[in-house]
Amino acid sequence: MKRIYVVGTADTKGEEVAFLADAVTAAGGTVVRVDIGTRGATVPVDIPAGEVAAHHPKGHGAVLGTNDRGAAVAGMAAAFAGFIRSRDDVAGVIGIGGGGGTSIVTAGMRALPLGLPKLVVSTLASGDTAAYVDVSDIIMMPSVTDMAGLNRISCTVLHNAAQAIAGMAAKPAPAAAGKPALGLTMFGVTTPCVTAIVERLRTDYDCMVFHATGTGGRSMEKLADSGLLAGVLDITTTEVCDLLLGGVLPATDDRFGAIARTKLPYVGSVGALDMVNFWAPPTIPEKYRGRLFYEHNPNVTLMRTTADESRRIGEWIGGRLARCDGPVRFLIPEKGVSALDIEGGAFFDAEADQALFDAIERTIVPTKDRTVTRLPLHINDPAFAKAAAKAFLDIANK
Repeated sequence: MKRIYVVGTADTKGEEVAFLADAVTAAGGTVVRVDIGTRGATVPVDIPAGEVAAHHPKGHGAVLGTNDRGAAVAGMAAAFAGFIRSRDDVAGVIGIGGGGGTSIVTAGMRALPLGLPKLVVSTLASGDTAAYVDVSDIIMMPSVTDMAGLNRISCTVLHNAAQAIAGMAAKPAPAAAGKPALGLTMFGVTTPCVTAIVERLRTDYDCMVFHATGTGGRSMEKLADSGLLAGVLDITTTEVCDLLLGGVLPATDDRFGAIARTKLPYVGSVGALDMVNFWAPPTIPEKYRGRLFYEHNPNVTLMRTTADESRRIGEWIGGRLARCDGPVRFLIPEKGVSALDIEGGAFFDAEADQALFDAIERTIVPTKDRTVTRLPLHINDPAFAKAAAKAFLDIANK
């Protein structure tokens, strides 16, 4: 039988944990009450904290054998991730927490597959939740009031959360279509290209488009590592610009790592490598004052990369792709890499583009399975999309 795991620090939030578990039961769910506190539960639970703590790589003592709160929270987070991964009866997970509880609960939720219902009622849900959600599908619900006893607001919020998790667990999404899945990266300035590729491939593939905002690339590579993708069309590699130059939508140092590990069929390009993302103009680092900027909207400002920066970006990408032993086809659109980088456009800079292209060609180390091809086209030219789709089909069908 699949069950809903109700998780919280039952030492400090026992009343809330009990109320939430009862609410999930009333909504039709079968529950497992899990304590992730460190000082003993104040209400009945099904899984005591010690049982969870035993799943820490270093054992029970790494979690419950310390008086350092920070170490205990970090230890319990690692233990809960190990614990929840070990369960084969999870229909969904719902948790509650303040700062510590939220970090523990979401660490475990991030270890679970995409699509499995995950909801946390948190005092932190109305702030910056990136560290808690990362590239998962965790739903964070604001608690409104603090988790310091029940009141009419907290009871209403917890009731609604219970109804939500019970409904999701009772009616799971239908099984995915039989078509193999592809990951594609896109930005607004490469939308025409990616849209045209999807139109060419969607009959035979389930096309998943990821917005190249840092988390988008990480999400795509997480799916690649998990075995859910049959191939990647990484048209928009712009996150590397922000990683290397301090933008606000960066990749991690592991960008392209999943491609190397999985050896999936890969078609890549230089989409939006002409720009670095910042928030509103006052937030731009002082060292970049006086550069060429473009106001994408009142909250997002784009900075044009220079020739030297483009060379550095190209070398980084080429070096990472040189580690990939699977089929790699990298396509270079010689007439521009984004909607802004076009003759007469705000970011058109032939010198910077040439530096980028040369650096990639110099460092990617071509082989029979890893090639670079220049095309006398703009990235948003329909002919470029056609070439990218064909390149993928050529390697996918081998």
